[in-house]
Amino acid sequence: MSALILHHYAMSPFSEKIRAMLGYAQLDWQSVITREMPPRPLLSPLAGGYRKIPVAQIGADIFCDSRTIAAEIARLSGRPELALEQCPARQRAYVGEVDLQVFFACVMLAGTPTMRRKFRQSLSLPDMARFIWDRLNMGRTAAFKPLSGRAARSRVEAHLDSVDNLLEQDFLFGPQPTHADFSTYHSLWFLRDLAESPLLEQHPQTLAWMDRIKAFGHGRRHEISAEQALEMARQASPRSIPSAQRRDQRIGQPMQVTPVDYRQTPTTGTLVGVTANSWILARQQAEVGTVHVHFPQQGFALDPA
Repeated sequence: MSALILHHYAMSPFSEKIRAMLGYAQLDWQSVITREMPPRPLLSPLAGGYRKIPVAQIGADIFCDSRTIAAEIARLSGRPELALEQCPARQRAYVGEVDLQVFFACVMLAGTPTMRRKFRQSLSLPDMARFIWDRLNMGRTAAFKPLSGRAARSRVEAHLDSVDNLLEQDFLFGPQPTHADFSTYHSLWFLRDLAESPLLEQHPQTLAWMDRIKAFGHGRRHEISAEQALEMARQASPRSIPSAQRRDQRIGQPMQVTPVDYRQTPTTGTLVGVTANSWILARQQAEVGTVHVHFPQQGFALDPA
């Protein structure tokens, strides 16, 4: 079995991006279901102040953001096309737009009666109130302004036309899927599979492509508890960091990493590794000992703690 543990919840779009990648890679993985919003008392010892989902774990190494998780899936499966940094510049620019602007436009359009019903079924009334309040507070600190309903619809319709035009082969950029396919899929999955929006009905080519992605499944999933995941981190040591990743002048200094989109609570620790695409913080926690938390550089800020 793969050592990869995914902390996620069913209706999380970015979790679906990773679950679909795991299906394509045909990996065994371990699933920990977590809450839709903080507090997450059994996840915070691992990820610190980071509040987004999914989070991945391999022993005492913790991976925040779908880009770093995708890179680990690429490494474990021998499929480099799943790592965004291995994709051509055109695809990287495309993913940057789709994961932010298109994603939030899709979320704006997903408030259908079906989605509201599923939302009510998945959360208790107190948790529903907490979720709405949590997302409102996130919106107040966001670094961008949400689109109006009309503007969001225009943005998504233009995106669907673009996807149709890209599908000259089975997948967006060729005969095999890349990171770009899974980044495109999860927002449209949120609209089609969860919200059951009719917006995609005029795009049969895109729907057929979505069905190809969906047919990969989610890999071989094994449920474990959050307590078991903590124990695995406690029993492990973070993997060694090559000397080439320890040459930055800030190595050994207390630092904090914060997402730039929502300006959320930072994760603090000691900087122990810098790669071309990521930062690694060491955190000492009473519950688990030392963990290394990996963040992508794109979309995150690194500052002195």
